[in-house]
Amino acid sequence: MPELPEVETVRRGLEPAMIGRRVERAEIRRPDLRWPFPPRMAERLEGARITHLGRRSKYLLIALDRGETLIVHLGMSGRMQVDAAPTATFHAAIAPTAKHDHVVFHMEGGGRVTFNDPRRFGAMDLAPTHALEDHWLLARIGPEPLGNAFDEEHLIAAFRGRRTPVKSALLDQRIVAGLGNIYVCEALFRAGISPRRQAGRIAAPRVRALVPVIRATLLDAIEAGGSSLRDYRQADGAMGYFQHAFHVYDREGHPCTRDGCSGTIRRIVQSGRSTFHCPACQR
Repeated sequence: MPELPEVETVRRGLEPAMIGRRVERAEIRRPDLRWPFPPRMAERLEGARITHLGRRSKYLLIALDRGETLIVHLGMSGRMQVDAAPTATFHAAIAPTAKHDHVVFHMEGGGRVTFNDPRRFGAMDLAPTHALEDHWLLARIGPEPLGNAFDEEHLIAAFRGRRTPVKSALLDQRIVAGLGNIYVCEALFRAGISPRRQAGRIAAPRVRALVPVIRATLLDAIEAGGSSLRDYRQADGAMGYFQHAFHVYDREGHPCTRDGCSGTIRRIVQSGRSTFHCPACQR
């Protein structure tokens, strides 16, 4: 499932094609994805101008000038791809709609933005912009890890007394928004913290040091365009490249990359999820 860096990369890629432009036609090719689409979705989108493209955790937020915001979740295999309008007579024609293109935004100026989702675990909903934070998909999400509300004292307080492994705690969207399996594994490696360690038993100085490590891991991933493991692509169809910088994720059996460490990356299962770590240098 795309995590914060992938969704942020998509958001940035969509901005030039969508912000300030009207949706001339919304083509809704099925009644649902993971859940049914909102009532009269095409009618509510058509003619609306997009004023802002935001992100909350792993959700894209497409604000409309009618006072509503389209909430988009990419699910396991969802992609939003931009097909630009032709700029000259020799420009290649826009590709025809594909089998798993479930929602197509025909934009002012001739461009097209397509939501493609083979597994149909994605989701879309429309909500009043002024009450967005109260929407059931967003209401219980914790602070953004790249925002000011996510700081050392917040994480120390969130970990206090918790007996769950730190890996599980960081995956809890109520503690911090947008982190998933890949970037928690990578951040814990960078911080030298074992994913098995109980969150409440990590000393405060180590928790403080973990906050900037989480931020740096995410920023490095965004700079690389995210991680392409299976279905994820950027808005222009390009792959992300952060997977080439993985230290532990999906590297079971490989030697540790930390200078001076002779350990080997291992895979364990925590709460049904694969965790990759170096038992020699993550304590």
